[in-house]
Amino acid sequence: MAEPDLSLAVTSLMKGPVYRDQHEKVWRHVVKLRARVSDHVAVMGLEVVLDDVEGYAFLRSRPDDGDDAPPRLIARRALSFPVSLLLALLRKRLAEFDADNAETRLVLTRDDVVEMMRMFMPAASTEARIVEQIDAHIGKVVELGFLRRLPGGDETYEVRRILKAFVDAQWLSGFNDGLARYAATLAGPGGPGASEGDA
Repeated sequence: MAEPDLSLAVTSLMKGPVYRDQHEKVWRHVVKLRARVSDHVAVMGLEVVLDDVEGYAFLRSRPDDGDDAPPRLIARRALSFPVSLLLALLRKRLAEFDADNAETRLVLTRDDVVEMMRMFMPAASTEARIVEQIDAHIGKVVELGFLRRLPGGDETYEVRRILKAFVDAQWLSGFNDGLARYAATLAGPGGPGASEGDA
């Protein structure tokens, strides 16, 4: 077997998350060289997050240390509210899936995701417009790497388990109350859930 390659491990992580099931060769190098990779990227203000159980590794910026902190190499991304909401809904769905299933892969159809988001979407002129907006949000989450389109052309997606590292269980515990308040706001007078008698 070839010697572990530090350069391969670091450059692969700099490009984005490394997944055990997608990047088997690189994954082996990252795991074997974890300590050396951590030391190498630390000088750039980065740290390695590696989850052996879930099978992913990525780099993130270390907490700012005031004026002496190095320039941030990995920019914070400002997400729109609907994209943040979709990430939270997917994380909640993943938690429910883990509680009820022995399987490790959560696969959802486009229709599943549309149904999850529909009640939280502002009123739009047509159903088609709502679905178009949700499709755009799905595309952004795919781009971020938290959903992966599965081959076959039937619009199915795997929820990537790396999402658990970005939306933690503590935050998720208060999520239902926040969603209920938001849904109630949307369902108020003039909202998408309002009846004629509410106007």
